Amino acid sequence: MTFDQAQLRELEVSIGDRLYIQVASWHLYLRDAGIAKNLAIECVANLEQGASVAARKGLESVQVQLGGGSARLPLARLIPSGQIFDLEDILDPYCR
Repeated sequence: MTFDQAQLRELEVSIGDRLYIQVASWHLYLRDAGIAKNLAIECVANLEQGASVAARKGLESVQVQLGGGSARLPLARLIPSGQIFDLEDILDPYCR
């Protein structure tokens, strides 16, 4: 599957507006954290395997720096579990 820059940007915006990192009761949307584009790129790389696989691989691949870079965690560890299904919903139309 070939993605052009406009499609990648559209996916980035969809991800950034809907997904967030949760810390305590705070929600930091991925657009504000500057992570949406990286997640979009990682997901696109795995779209031929389906939305579920692309979502999970993307979330595991994107590393989030904490404490000024002294620690890194996969994005999958920082988002609520329900957000995985939201990401699958976002990716599903691109898998067809």
